[in-house]
Amino acid sequence: MIRGVEVKRLKVIPDDRGRLAEILRVDDPIYEGFGQVYFTTAYPGVVKAWHAHRLQTDFITCVHGMIKLVLYDDREDSPTRGEINEFYIGIHNPILVKIPPLVWHGFKNVGEYEAIVINVITRPYNHENPDELRRPAHGDIPYDWSRKDR
Repeated sequence: MIRGVEVKRLKVIPDDRGRLAEILRVDDPIYEGFGQVYFTTAYPGVVKAWHAHRLQTDFITCVHGMIKLVLYDDREDSPTRGEINEFYIGIHNPILVKIPPLVWHGFKNVGEYEAIVINVITRPYNHENPDELRRPAHGDIPYDWSRKDR
């Protein structure tokens, strides 16, 4: 696993009314701080990649549908430089993935329906000076977003 990346298995509690799952708590071992919570969506087959942050840590989960979250470590000082991690997250695998600063990440909706992804970040988004680095989805990062069974 890429250095600094952590995974928390989410406990889903069902009852007669539906389900509940705690995503991130201040007393979780992986918790680092709170800046903002937002959600983003992707239609089936859509790739949203690549981006990284200089300062913030991301905590990503998918609460509707299924995504493939992919991480790429391009940090010069990292013992896991060049490593790629894939996580299938969503209704069939409720996990939360912690992504440290400067680790490139993106996701693809691998399900049949619009995916809803929640991201808890450690710093609020700064509209005037965003903490965001971007690279093209199909560019210089050595990853192929196509299905592996083709």
